[in-house]
Amino acid sequence: MIPVLNKIDLSNANPEKVIGQLESLFEIPPESVLKISAKVGLGIHEVLKAIIKRIPPPSGSRELAPRALLFDSWYDRYKGVALLVALKDGCLSVGDNISLVHTEKSYEVKEIGILNPFPTPMNSIYAGQAGYIFCNMRGMKEAHTGDTVYSTNHKVEPLPGFEECKPMVFAGVYPVVQSEHSQLRSALDKLLLNDPSIHCVKESSPALGNGWRLGFLGVLHMDVFNQRLEQEYGAQVVLTSPSVPVKVKVSGTKAIKQYGSEAAIITNPLNLPDRSNIDIMYEPFVLGTIITPDVYYGDIMTLCMDRRGVQQDARNIDSDRLLITYKLPLNEIVVDFYDKLKSLTSGYASFDYEELGYEESNLLRLDILLNGEAVEEMSTIVHVTKARETGKRIVAKLKETINRHQFQV
Repeated sequence: MIPVLNKIDLSNANPEKVIGQLESLFEIPPESVLKISAKVGLGIHEVLKAIIKRIPPPSGSRELAPRALLFDSWYDRYKGVALLVALKDGCLSVGDNISLVHTEKSYEVKEIGILNPFPTPMNSIYAGQAGYIFCNMRGMKEAHTGDTVYSTNHKVEPLPGFEECKPMVFAGVYPVVQSEHSQLRSALDKLLLNDPSIHCVKESSPALGNGWRLGFLGVLHMDVFNQRLEQEYGAQVVLTSPSVPVKVKVSGTKAIKQYGSEAAIITNPLNLPDRSNIDIMYEPFVLGTIITPDVYYGDIMTLCMDRRGVQQDARNIDSDRLLITYKLPLNEIVVDFYDKLKSLTSGYASFDYEELGYEESNLLRLDILLNGEAVEEMSTIVHVTKARETGKRIVAKLKETINRHQFQV
């Protein structure tokens, strides 16, 4: 990693203060930080020299069997999926048969080349080069970032570090009017071609009609996807309240047979087993990192404690900013945590999180009844200490929104 500090030509720039923060946060030596201004061209040559000097050359051998890292992909409507690969060993040429370790599917290389910066076809690429491959792959679901590409005739050791994408936030997507169902399906199909990390299954609702339940990598991923639906395809959708997957350990022959094993992952509150059949429930936790001016420390502590957070660390970055880490349930931050944080800190705080895995928790399903009948779309899984508060908030909102009706007694 080469640390580069840009915009040093601005009148209010304070490079020394920022370099000090980089040292406090990431332990980056101050002498390794390059100070540049891309606008006026100051220090650009030093960046190019640093790239050559500090980044090691590619390792590997052209004499070994071909082995490449799949690090990205895109979809071409005429040629299919383009695989962006970094060739670690060997050589790949047009006409070669290649396979992917994860999917175990084989393809014939139809076109191969490098980005220069636009796609430039070549006969072969060699170890140490990065390039693209077209091989008549028709679906983005077959291209997993981090997978290993190899010659079908030569088995190789997979490159380390591959992990399949795991959706952590789920929400239902429905058209505002059911007559627009086909248009929304077409828009979803096109977006899913370029985003294989989204999990998509069809579902139907008595109130909202036919739709889909989508799984996203996080809240930001869900927001960006929803914005693309509206801005690029003009789709008006109803997005149900986001939920997170929970793990349950079930008992009873009938329940185990229904879920296939004693442990099951539930992504839809409606699929939660009956309480009598649940032994233990687990929910996902994250490690949240907040950087904020120290004057907001008390308000942030109150917000995180209200969301069942446990403080892990708090330290000063400089004279007036703090770095705070909290262990938080993912379910408590998927809806409005970030908005509340920005509001409390006047927009000065930043928030990031990483997964910590599942931990045992006391959860239950909260159902909302209208005129004595449960509305499935409003069901949600909450912690037992939050059930009353969440239910009162939803019911109060419904009282404001729904006009009074006369019901038969």
